[in-house]
Amino acid sequence: MKKLYLVLFSALAVISAKAQNKFNLLVGTYTNTCPSNGIYVYEFNAASGDFKLKNSSENVISPSYLSVSANNKFVYAVNENGTQSAVSAFGFDAASGKLKFLNTNDALGADPCHLINDDKNVIVANYSGGSIVVFKKNADGSITTVQQLIQHEGKGPNAARQEKAHVHMVVFSPDKKFVLSNDLGLDKVFIYKYNPDAKNEILTLKGSVDVKAGSGPRHLTFSKDGKFVYLIQELDGTLTTFSYDKSGSLKLLNETNIIPKDFKGANSSAAIKISPDGNFLYVSDRGDVNSISVYKIQKNGSIELVEQQSTLGKGPRDFAIDPSGNYLLVGHQYTNDIIIFKRDLTTGKLTDTGKRIELCSPVGLVFTKI
Repeated sequence: MKKLYLVLFSALAVISAKAQNKFNLLVGTYTNTCPSNGIYVYEFNAASGDFKLKNSSENVISPSYLSVSANNKFVYAVNENGTQSAVSAFGFDAASGKLKFLNTNDALGADPCHLINDDKNVIVANYSGGSIVVFKKNADGSITTVQQLIQHEGKGPNAARQEKAHVHMVVFSPDKKFVLSNDLGLDKVFIYKYNPDAKNEILTLKGSVDVKAGSGPRHLTFSKDGKFVYLIQELDGTLTTFSYDKSGSLKLLNETNIIPKDFKGANSSAAIKISPDGNFLYVSDRGDVNSISVYKIQKNGSIELVEQQSTLGKGPRDFAIDPSGNYLLVGHQYTNDIIIFKRDLTTGKLTDTGKRIELCSPVGLVFTKI
């Protein structure tokens, strides 16, 4: 009998291990440049790097960036469509990958380009609108109309790109007490106190920090221990390291640049992510560069360049590392594919697997549980 239990236990352990290697990969796309249904859901095997399409949305306009609820039952998307832009809510069945449209509401600002959510609210960055908007969640996961609008004002030295405010990202602090927001147009990172239960003063300004004039802050990420913030600046490739404390204060520690030495051509820095183990930092650049820079994170928060790897396509607007850390997937907006790289867990280096997901204009990539 003991042997039978052992055999059954072993079999269950193997099944469980295989199941844990599989995740949902959600991809948001632009729908105005080539045929696309909007949001696509793939099953991704983090042991082999294999994938299969499970489902997609229907007739959703340019859901470029996505945010999945903590309970994995809802997906929120920006609908990046100029002055007609909106934010949409979907029910999500993780097993089948099926998305059920719930509702959509006006973003009250042009070209929303990033969003986050928690149990109470959905918070959105409007790029061309230069504003932050907050939606409340209804009990069924749908969203209310905008309950708060924060308008940024001003401009930067780059007349072509910084003619006004351009809010590019919103991100929760690790303890959810603050929301940080990068403004490419103003060369500032804003820190807002977060009051999730408030009716319409959900975000209140605590302060802001300036970064290098004309650098254009785009995306940031927190270190795994929450003590450091890494910020990529789109316009000049600056990568800034800040210390962060629980009072919501940022202090500049160091600056470097991700553009390869002696590189001639256009650059446009894009996404920044940290490996699940917290040991490596990855940053992508578009324009003519089309590369990912890999950095080793030291215990004191400083970073050391490991390698710069071609993304093997054009327009690496976003990328994602699967929760196991085994693979890094890069979405190319202009070559219409997602390149699957194998990650070396020890060195952080990337190797092309030769595997590709062919997809119209992929923009935002998000992994979730099945």
